[in-house]
Amino acid sequence: MSEPGTAPITASRGARVLLFDFGGTLDADGVPWKERFWRIAREEGLDVSAAEFDQAFYGATDSLEGTIPKSAGFRETVESVSRGLAARLGRDEALLRRIGERFTRESLAHLARSAETLSRLAERHRVGVVSNFYGNLQAVLDETGLAPSVSVAVDSTLAGCKKPDPRIFRAALDALGAAPSEAVFVGDSLKRDMTGARGLGMRHVWLRSAQADGGCCCPDDAVIARLSDLLGLEL
Repeated sequence: MSEPGTAPITASRGARVLLFDFGGTLDADGVPWKERFWRIAREEGLDVSAAEFDQAFYGATDSLEGTIPKSAGFRETVESVSRGLAARLGRDEALLRRIGERFTRESLAHLARSAETLSRLAERHRVGVVSNFYGNLQAVLDETGLAPSVSVAVDSTLAGCKKPDPRIFRAALDALGAAPSEAVFVGDSLKRDMTGARGLGMRHVWLRSAQADGGCCCPDDAVIARLSDLLGLEL
């Protein structure tokens, strides 16, 4: 039985549409940007508390919404986050730039593997990306080699709503001419991705990091450790 306020999820298989989150899903194995930035920052010797870093990171990323050029790719986006962190933390910009460069190298290597996975999945499914992003998602997909496999990209800044709001998922489905029962959403966030997909009655796959606790919100839906694990699932 579905929970109050959510659409029932059908048991049918054979999805023709796969929708993906971007950050933490396509560029990492279930680890969001903040946590990856924080790990690298500590390894590079940044001397701030976790609470101070969190506040600065959210301030830096929130300020990008609707202000970064639509043409800005992945590298430029990360550079903007690094500059914002340096300004908010009052730390040496060169150190934050070095942290951002490491973040970029790690992410781009992962995105290259994700591009291969999406290319194989796109042979059997229509593929879309639905992300809480900054208005430049399409340019990021273009730069990172994901765009050839992606039929539609829905960026929250341009859509005017964020996950888990069902409208952002619906926008992608409408663009692909698909019903929720014909789609599967793949993401790393239980709160934004899994809850949002469930609210629309869409099956979902949780890309769970090694550090995450608990199981998926719905027992019948898959949990994976790597994006490439999708290739072995019956979607």
